[in-house]
Amino acid sequence: MKKLEGQVVIITGGARGIGEGICSIFCQEGATVALWDILDDGQETANKIAKKGGKIFFQKVDVAQQESVDTAVAKIIAKYGKIDVLINNAGVIRDRSILKMSREEWDQVMRVNVDSLYITAKAVIPHMKSAKYGRIISASSINAFQGAFGQTNYTASKAAIVGFTHSLCREVGKYNITVNAVAPGFIKTDMTDSMPEDVINAGIATIPVGRIGTPEDMGNAYLFLASREAGFISGHTLHANGGAMPM
Repeated sequence: MKKLEGQVVIITGGARGIGEGICSIFCQEGATVALWDILDDGQETANKIAKKGGKIFFQKVDVAQQESVDTAVAKIIAKYGKIDVLINNAGVIRDRSILKMSREEWDQVMRVNVDSLYITAKAVIPHMKSAKYGRIISASSINAFQGAFGQTNYTASKAAIVGFTHSLCREVGKYNITVNAVAPGFIKTDMTDSMPEDVINAGIATIPVGRIGTPEDMGNAYLFLASREAGFISGHTLHANGGAMPM
């Protein structure tokens, strides 16, 4: 039997990169996936996965706006009657050294990367609570643990996700809801594809397994935490970085 057969899953930021990889893996494992993204590219991604047999649909959602999230959740509940898994993958970067960083660049990263956790959790947890089952998994980063030049906003937001995970798991565990995070390392995405080859090679040289990670690697990490078999794992951050452990 497929690991997520019959389950309804929300994946935020699913249009590209890691989010697309999670959507693809989850559909292969039998889930019905609501692909959320603020980008219209999400429809193209959903169509591509659906052509391969995946049960997936696109909802254009701004995860930093409660009304947008509540509306999307209500439509899912009206059609499917439940939400089993929430993947908080949506995120933005606005890299700049702090003396050059604008307040808007700081606030935008916090709105999308941190405020969205509160917004999506408030919308989804009541339905998981009534079903006495749920999985909530959020995207942190290796840089939450080691920092990176020009990323005070981003690393602060990703560190906040770890604290959010620790606290929320204590609140909802009694309802058979687990709360975890994944901290990816160096992953092949549109962003890394635009990097100079020497920068990519330098990054790979720091990874003991000797290669860059893929969106599919991340999809499988999320799949484990989303599975019923991971029911005794909660409040944990899974470091998926090929052995490039944070300092």
